Order: sequence, then structure tokens, then C-alpha cells
Amino acid sequence: MLLVFIVLVFGGLSPVVVHCQRSTSHYEYSEALHMSLLFFEAQRSGVLPENKRVPWRFDSAVDDHGVDGDEHVDLSGGWYDAGDHVKFGLPMASTATLLGWGLIQYTDAYEVAGLLDYMRETMKWAYDYFMKCHTRENRFYYMVASPGLDHRQWTRPEDITTERPAYYLDEYTPGSDVLGETAAALSTCYIIFKDTDPEYASKCLDEAKDLYRMATTWQGKYPMQNYFVSSQFGDELMWAAAWLYRATDNETYLTEAEEFYEEFSGRAKVFAFGWDDKRAGVQVLLHQLTGKNIYAQRVVKNIDNWLPGGNLQYTPKGLVWRDNWGSLRYAAKMSFLALVAADNGLNTELYRDFAVNQTHYILGDGGHSYIVGFGHHPPRRPHHRGSSCPDIGVECRNSNSLRYDGPNHHVLYGAMVGGPDIDDFWEDDRQNFIQNEVAVHYNDGFQSAVAGLKHLELKGLL
Repeated sequence: MLLVFIVLVFGGLSPVVVHCQRSTSHYEYSEALHMSLLFFEAQRSGVLPENKRVPWRFDSAVDDHGVDGDEHVDLSGGWYDAGDHVKFGLPMASTATLLGWGLIQYTDAYEVAGLLDYMRETMKWAYDYFMKCHTRENRFYYMVASPGLDHRQWTRPEDITTERPAYYLDEYTPGSDVLGETAAALSTCYIIFKDTDPEYASKCLDEAKDLYRMATTWQGKYPMQNYFVSSQFGDELMWAAAWLYRATDNETYLTEAEEFYEEFSGRAKVFAFGWDDKRAGVQVLLHQLTGKNIYAQRVVKNIDNWLPGGNLQYTPKGLVWRDNWGSLRYAAKMSFLALVAADNGLNTELYRDFAVNQTHYILGDGGHSYIVGFGHHPPRRPHHRGSSCPDIGVECRNSNSLRYDGPNHHVLYGAMVGGPDIDDFWEDDRQNFIQNEVAVHYNDGFQSAVAGLKHLELKGLL
């Protein structure tokens, strides 16, 4: 039966009739959450804990460091970004913020799944690294390893031989985008840990405040090396201020968030929500924090653009399609924002149906699973060095890894691959990085959306 919904009208917006039928498929959301956490554990850099759960991963890049005078400062830890072994600060922090928001919003999903401790450990792995990167007053390291050098070597992280320079921000080299995003991430740390580990939470909050000070005092975009090129920094300033307000209830932060929102076009219709542009998330968060109609209007206008009947294309099998490279990440992130907007009373049934349909497409409604190790005919050849290489002790060569015809030697459980083209075409080809790249900033929206669906299931709303 085709369901017809009328989009709510806010402040003069024209009503739009949208036809949307909720998927009736059933998926084990707890299993999907568990696997996604395993993916983040597979992406860990540094010294791994004794209780590690990914058997083919071992210590790596333990000597990552910066230089302060004659001293080396420890920069080990954090997550490798994708199938490569660079630690990019901006997408890593963006990932932590979005994962943290999902945990804050849908804690019950992790509790019932028995994953709350694992999730906290996952978040702490990132938070610890961010605080380690703040090596002294007014210095913050935003990247470890040269993308150009790293991308010349296809091997497991345990066997990295390329040089790994570290790059920092200070009063002479601004990076309000990286600093603001990291301040937002560490604000979620405070919210998550304030009741269970108040000392650690306070440390996170102090770091968040100081990074925000740096971001606002010396404004500008961080120095990019043709990877993760930031389009602006104002969105991260409003994002950081809003998260600091949520963490502290200090009205000064809310005032500054709203001022940055006006100064840096926070109300704009955006291409997508992701590591580069936070404005769609800011709109949802500020509406959540204030309940103001001006933010509700922008939330509705942006999300409605992604619904059937909006301005975006849909594939024949129902994926909202924003871009060819990593098509699923855009749908996943917008699904999470739609779930939070629905929780806040905006077009509740309509937005939940959208999120269910898009997330279910990823889990299997598109004809197969796009999550490694999960569901029906999942990907077996993700574009990922470590999992494609044989066991340690066997040399990792192109012939037995990148160009190997068989499945990856190790199952990269929980990784969401890039996704299909506009016609739902996708091939399980490791060398096709457009469709088969995996990344921490792909899984963040997916995992948080799945947590949202688990929450709805627990409430009897699915």
C-alpha cells in the first residue's frame, strides 16, 4: 500500500506531497552495530590492547611523533582514515562527533545490544588521540603521515616503511575547521563520560574549550595537501559552539553559535552533511537545543530535499543518490539527521520512514548487503590494504592483495563500502575505490542511523 504524507508547513514553506512506503524488511540492528564497532577497532593505530578483538591486527605506527624543540612528542593512536594509513584530523574528529551524537541520542540501543562498554572504548580511542595531539599551548597536530608518500605503498599497517611526518596548527598556522570539529568531538566526550568517569570527562571539556579558543582567536582554514580540502571554517565554529553549549549549558556558547550561524550562512541549503560541511547538522542541533522555529524551517527544507519528490535523484531500488563517490555515506548521514529531527517532532513518521528505507537499502534492500560480513551477499573485496594482505609473515604484494582475484584475506567486519551508481550498479572489485573504499567517515552516519533504528525497535515504533 502506498502511503501518502503531507510535509508540515513552517513559516510559509509550501506543502509538498511525498509518497513513501516504509520498508518491511527485518534486520538484526544489534549485529550491525557490533560489526561496525569491529570495523573501528580494525582501524586503530598505535599499541593495541591485550583484549583486542580483531585477530589479524597488531601494533602499528607506534613511533608516530611530532617535534617540539629537541623533544619528540608522542602522536601514536587514533584511527587510520580508510584503507590507507594516514591519520587525517578533520574527518577523524568529524567521525567522533557523529558517533558521539549517536551514542548520546540512542544510548539504549547500545545498552540492549550489550555494546555500551565497547562503544565507550571506541570513543575513548579517538578522544585520547585528540588530547595527545594538543601537545602544548597553542599547538595542535592535525595530520600524521604524508598522503603522497603513504599512498605509494600498498601494505598492512604493521609493515609501514614510509616516513610519517606530522603537521601542526598554531597562532601562525590557523585551522579553525579542524580545531572547531575537534572541540565539538571532545564536547561529546564530556557528555558521554560525565556520569561514569567525571575526571576524564572534565579533561575532555577543558581541552574542548581551549581548542575552541584557538579556533576563534586565529580564524582560517587549515593547510590542506589536496586531501580533505575544507571549503570553509565557519560551519565548524557554529558546530563547536553549539556542542559546547550542550555540554556546559553556558549561554555564551549558544550566543556565539547563533552569531556564527548568521555570519557564516548557517541557514544555507547544503550539498550534504559530512566531514566538510556541518551546517545541516547545526540546524538539527540548534533546533534540538532551542526549539526555535527558524531552525525548524531550515531542517525541514534541507531534509525534504532528500525525500522522494525533492530535488535529488533516486536509484530504481530506492537509494537517494547524491554523488557517485561513496554514494551510501550521504544517505546514511542524512538518515541519522532525519531520525533526530523526527525525535524533535518534525515530520516524525515521514522522516523515520525515510531513514528506515535508506538504512535498509544499505543492509540488504538494495539486493544485497553493502556491509562487509553482514547479511546477504556482502562485499568481499573492500578497498582496504590491511584486510587484503595475507597473514603477517607472508609478504604483501600487489599480486596477493590489491590485484588478487579472491576475497580479502581477512574479513573487515562492519565496514560499509562506497556504494552503487545511479542505476544501482555495483561490483565487488577491490581496485574500484569509488565503489569499494571504506572509511571511518563512511561508517559514522551508518552506525548512528542503525542505533536510531534499534532505539525505535525498542520503543515498539518499528
